[in-house]
Amino acid sequence: MSKPRVLVVDDENAVRKLIKTVLEGDGMAVLQAENGMEAMRMISEEPFDLVLLDIMMENIDGYDVLGQTRNMGIHTPIIFLSGKKEDTDQIIGLGLGADAYITKPFSPPVLCAQVKNQIKRYRQLQESKQEASRIALGPFLFNHHTYTFQKNNQEIALSSKELQLMKFFMEHPNQVFSKEQLYQNIWKDTVVDNNTIMVYIRHLRTKIEENPTNPKYIKTVWGIGYRFSVER
Repeated sequence: MSKPRVLVVDDENAVRKLIKTVLEGDGMAVLQAENGMEAMRMISEEPFDLVLLDIMMENIDGYDVLGQTRNMGIHTPIIFLSGKKEDTDQIIGLGLGADAYITKPFSPPVLCAQVKNQIKRYRQLQESKQEASRIALGPFLFNHHTYTFQKNNQEIALSSKELQLMKFFMEHPNQVFSKEQLYQNIWKDTVVDNNTIMVYIRHLRTKIEENPTNPKYIKTVWGIGYRFSVER
């Protein structure tokens, strides 16, 4: 697994250097920004696993950086660093979408533990999202986000309707569907064109089967329809 990437944003050089030393000593890659404008540029241009963000900065403060980051659809964990200890400040920061709030002066071990915990949660969430966007069955992989189809890690070019058919088959493995059911689900029409179904099935077999004339995966169930046979 790659090193966690952390952006430290603070207008105090001594604070940035301290945090950089602590986090790099725990195996993280640390980049620095000395103001809000520089931070926004870096956040918009490259991915981070976490941002440590000072609140009180000139021109663009931490609240603005947080707001603009979330408005861009970036949900990287952000931990506020602040000399303000009042509950109202912490409530405002967390209410704006910060993931944690640490007051200065801080304990380096506690800071490091907070950072590692937030990064762990973020990476687990990203992995869960990635898994949810994919259907993996046997040698096949369908990706909902990229709308691509692979066999043995090699992408296979499919037409739009072929992709819809494979997605449907992979969502219902080892189930038998009549031509009528396939036509209604893929073409959204109750008037079934048997020839169309047969043509698309033949095309798919040509592309995914080792021997299209003796298919292993898309099997004909005589008198009923077709079944996508694959181990989960």
